[in-house]
Amino acid sequence: MIIRGQNPGFFLNLNLMDCRYHRITVKVGSNVLTRPDGMLDLARMAQLTDQIARLKQSGVEIILVSSGAVAAGRSELQPARKLDPVSSRQLWSAIGQVKLINRYSDLFRESGITCAQVLTTKENFRDRRHYLNMKNCLTTLLENDVVPIINENDTISVTELMFTDNDELSGLIASMMNSEALIILSNIDGIYTDHPDVPGAEVIREISPKTKDLSRYIKATKSEFGRGGMITKTGIARKIALHGIHVHIANGKKEDILVNLLDASENAVNTHFIPDMHQSSSVKKWLAHSESFTKGQIFVNSGASMALSSDKATSLLMIGVTSINGDFHEGDIVKIFDEEGNHIGMGKAQYDSKKAILLIGSHARKPLVHYDYLYLF
Repeated sequence: MIIRGQNPGFFLNLNLMDCRYHRITVKVGSNVLTRPDGMLDLARMAQLTDQIARLKQSGVEIILVSSGAVAAGRSELQPARKLDPVSSRQLWSAIGQVKLINRYSDLFRESGITCAQVLTTKENFRDRRHYLNMKNCLTTLLENDVVPIINENDTISVTELMFTDNDELSGLIASMMNSEALIILSNIDGIYTDHPDVPGAEVIREISPKTKDLSRYIKATKSEFGRGGMITKTGIARKIALHGIHVHIANGKKEDILVNLLDASENAVNTHFIPDMHQSSSVKKWLAHSESFTKGQIFVNSGASMALSSDKATSLLMIGVTSINGDFHEGDIVKIFDEEGNHIGMGKAQYDSKKAILLIGSHARKPLVHYDYLYLF
């Protein structure tokens, strides 16, 4: 299949069978979309949408998680008085989101593509019903050949309920939508063996589920316009890879990086997190990202801990519970700890905390957490 790009005279050989993935989530960071002066980099946005258009024509479904609204708003208006960080984000994101989505809409329209804006908050992932409603919305958009463009709704988010950054959001979306790959586009080629400015530093091309701690390679800094850094990206990448999803950290400022990644080109320098081929259910994927929504703490004895960690599918029975902290209702997410205080998992409680406390150590027929709603690290 021959796909023509927007640049005159440019052609790309892209065969549907050559694409390594057929549904991907792409996260593009603020530093990819923003020029040094704080203005939106319209040329970079045009190149990004051109790549997405070419991939869509080859049969790839694409979900776009895009930063840039706050940076876009900051370039449009300076507040009349000094604002606190939350108010500043609300102001700039409210203004900038309009500018950002309009640019995307205009650029995609040139390629005959319809896009849709989806704004969300962390609260939407807290409740299973809201989670499924969002999944249904995104599925419907993809079925109708629409490119969803997702961003956090900073206008109503408060600090304690914000995503770490859009890396975290993109990981949640990739898991929710069963993407084959999550591609995180930053302004760096990937994770290096040393600081990128150090002579001889090289990009780590592959990281397997068994790879040991990478902290010595990662610089703990954040971008000027974004909230996260490489530590956040690496943490999200490792968690998502454990769900059977390929993760690539790559440089969004490189020409044709998306196309080259999906074509498995040698030109696509990136860090590839190899997935664990053990697939999780959609419920367990949801639970894996629910730590910040937990309501209580469940402590279990050694017997229960061993049973939960065995190869046999096992629910958390009341007879294995030794103590309960915190107030929670039936259906809330709770943390699970072993008797040494190690956090071993999370699950959806089938009792409220008051009733559960009365049943500690008993042979109650209904488990505190059923296996289908139990996620273990």
